[in-house]
Amino acid sequence: MNETTKKYFKLAQDYVMITFGLFCYAFGFTAFILPEKIVIGSVTGLSALIHYWLGWNVAITYYAINIILLIIAFRSVGKQFVLRTIIGATISTIFIGVLEPMFPVPIVEGQPFMNVILGAMLCGLGLGVVFTHGGSTGGTDIIAAMVAKYSTISFGRTMMYCDVLIICSSWLLFHSIDKIVYGLIFMVIYSVAADRVINNTRQSVQFQIISKKWQEIADNVISEAHRGCTVMDGTGWYTKAPVKILLVMCRKHESVNIFRIIKATDREAIITQSNVNGVYGFGFDELKVRLHNKKNATDEANVTSPVDHEELPK
Repeated sequence: MNETTKKYFKLAQDYVMITFGLFCYAFGFTAFILPEKIVIGSVTGLSALIHYWLGWNVAITYYAINIILLIIAFRSVGKQFVLRTIIGATISTIFIGVLEPMFPVPIVEGQPFMNVILGAMLCGLGLGVVFTHGGSTGGTDIIAAMVAKYSTISFGRTMMYCDVLIICSSWLLFHSIDKIVYGLIFMVIYSVAADRVINNTRQSVQFQIISKKWQEIADNVISEAHRGCTVMDGTGWYTKAPVKILLVMCRKHESVNIFRIIKATDREAIITQSNVNGVYGFGFDELKVRLHNKKNATDEANVTSPVDHEELPK
């Protein structure tokens, strides 16, 4: 498989997973949240609020608001983000439109709290999958991207303000504190669930290996595990003798293979393993940050996730 084929295969795989994530999000919203008349954050919650108030179709309202926001923010968020958002919003609209009539009542009747928990977990799972594979659902991400570009307010803080404002606005329609509390509970569970999905997919480990057979271990790690090694000089203070320290970074699921390679080469090797929250660069995640200079601000404006907003790139 050549590089071009690999690229298109990876792209196709990403879109399959993005579609799956959007389905999970739409199912969680339409089957558990919408029938309970609970207002959640983002454009989804705003669309639901308009639906409860005026009876407008949720899917069409959701799509229309996203398109309006994209038109307003086109110069701020960049072409790539606009394209990803249009694709995500279109697929979400189709799923919400198809699923909404299937659930006139919540799946778990008479249990609003249970529905909030299940809906939040499904929506968080879906959102995590979407953003892990480079997708976007738009919504308040668009507003946050504009504010982050022209002010010092962080992306995450803006999204939190928008979501809380939308949730609290349900008071004007229902005059119910319960609805607001349920909406805030949804927001917390949804964010945690999405965060867990995103962090688990990029979780990596770092090895430090001290061994007299360091050259063999390094060669075997490269040839068998297809991971790079960095050789560092050290001094064993007990023996006062110079030693070589291997630094190896890999995905968490690859760590067992690294251990096997070391054990097969030198059973007396000293090994430390530590978790790292992110490894960026060749062979790992791509580092994506917004540059502050005017020339690159538009092209580099890559928004990832409500839970990715502060420091976590894709």
